[in-house]
Amino acid sequence: HLSVAVPVVTLYTAGGCHLCEAARRVVGAAHEELAFELREVAIDGDPELEAAYREWIPGVEIDGRGRFGYHVRPDALRRAVAQAGA
Repeated sequence: HLSVAVPVVTLYTAGGCHLCEAARRVVGAAHEELAFELREVAIDGDPELEAAYREWIPGVEIDGRGRFGYHVRPDALRRAVAQAGA
């Protein structure tokens, strides 16, 4: 029995970010349908994360590659996760 590696989807967020709430809903809905590991990282108060991600939160990485910033479209997210898992 071979274990299949599932893609890792990381959502970068910050407090008080309305786009982050929308992105969380999109990613959460996709997570219910598709096999992937979901990680959420709050950048608040971490100078390195703030410097790296503040300009494009909410941000989504798939397997460490930046894929979406600001707006996460459900159809595009599903395609990107499927490609990563293929």
